[in-house]
Amino acid sequence: MPRRVPTVPILILIAVVAVVDVSACGDDDDGSGDGSADQATQEQTTETVPPEDALKDTTTKPVIPKPTGSPPRKLVKQDIVKGKGPGAKPGDTVTVNYVGVNFSNGQEFDASWDSGAAFPVQLGAGMVIEGWDKGLVGIRKGGRRMLTIPPEMGYGAEGYPPDIPPNETLVFVVDAVSIN
Repeated sequence: MPRRVPTVPILILIAVVAVVDVSACGDDDDGSGDGSADQATQEQTTETVPPEDALKDTTTKPVIPKPTGSPPRKLVKQDIVKGKGPGAKPGDTVTVNYVGVNFSNGQEFDASWDSGAAFPVQLGAGMVIEGWDKGLVGIRKGGRRMLTIPPEMGYGAEGYPPDIPPNETLVFVVDAVSIN
């Protein structure tokens, strides 16, 4: 007598294959139709790592996510990493690494990380834009702060051609390397 093959496991296998086959037939965003395993893994990794967590590693140049929504009308300070020790105050020299992007398009316009040299700034001395003079007060050594700076506290109606258009809101991620 021939052995009877159980049908439930076969039906489950057929259902799994059908689901996988149907899900692979979706639209490719990039139009390449590649669908390679590396691309799927990369997309999954990107989706599962919140951008805020990626910004917490102060040993690497931050990648600022493209801003969304309407730009704020006031200076916004957000500590990503708190740092240690006393907060910087006007008159202190804060040595920083930074990345800056335009709010409107997310394009990077400057980064001290690219030159390999941290940038010293004396707070309140007018050496930098007002958004930095006010936005870096209170940052602690080892801290990382995101500043969203309205045009009036940045480069205003003139902008800083060619990289910063007129009336542009700026977004910086700034790391406090030292405070003196």
